[in-house]
Order: sequence, then C-alpha cells, then structure tokens
Amino acid sequence: MPAISLTVNGKQVSAHVEARTLLVDFLRENLGLTGTHVGCDTSQCGACVVHANGRSVKSCTMLASEADGAAVTTIEGLSGNGRLHPMQAAFKEHHGLQCGFCTPGMVMSAIELVARNPDPTELEVREWLNGNFCRCTGYHNIVKAVMAAARREG
Repeated sequence: MPAISLTVNGKQVSAHVEARTLLVDFLRENLGLTGTHVGCDTSQCGACVVHANGRSVKSCTMLASEADGAAVTTIEGLSGNGRLHPMQAAFKEHHGLQCGFCTPGMVMSAIELVARNPDPTELEVREWLNGNFCRCTGYHNIVKAVMAAARREG
C-alpha cells in the first residue's frame, strides 16, 4: 500500500492507503471528517467538494494518493475560534440550506468562486454552482447567500 502525506485542515497527516482509495473515503473513514459527503459516487452532485491546494475538487473522483503532498481543506477546516467562515455564516443567515446534505460542497465551491471573482453576478453564481445539486431549495437562497458573502468579503 502506498504511503501518502498531506496537510488536512492545517494538520500534517500520513497514512498507508490502498491505491484505489478515493480522497472522500480517506477523509471520512481514515480521518473521521464526515462533513464531506458521498452523494452520487459519479462526480455529478458536488456533495464531496473539498479544496486541494486552494482549488475546489470533487473528492469522489480524486484518489487519496493524488493528494499526496497537497494541502486539503474540508468543511470542518473552515471555522475557527468558534466563528463560522463568512460563507457558512451567509448560508445560515440567508437560509441557503434545508436538509443540509449538499451544503458542505456548495460552501466549498462558493468559497473558490468568491476568491476568483469577488463580485459575482447572480448568473455567475448559478453557472459556477452548476456541478452542485440541491434537491431541496431551488437554489434561490443559496445564490443569495453566496452573493451576500461575496459582498461581506469584498
């Protein structure tokens, strides 16, 4: 089994993993970081989005061994000192979630959008989140939350 070493949420992690281990499974099963969800196993829903070296990736399509040497941030790594990340706070404030299953992936994707485009239009938010499915909200409040967080951060 190959050895991997990566930084997850600011902490150095090393492990031996089977070559076929997906990053999402490594995070959930080996590290107990269950905020990253497994929704479809086919890269369609976006519930598994994490950041790898600052870029949002669908962790169900990335092998854990591909993350060797990377800095990975999961939804658990966003908040600190008892304070939510501004995007998390905006989702809460603008009711950008219902069942919450898609929320971690939505938040992680939206953070990269705002980092790349600090003043996105509603259309740009909707296009960016195109690979993230929500079966509850109809996206209206999710878009409002992303735009509110962008205004705060910008």
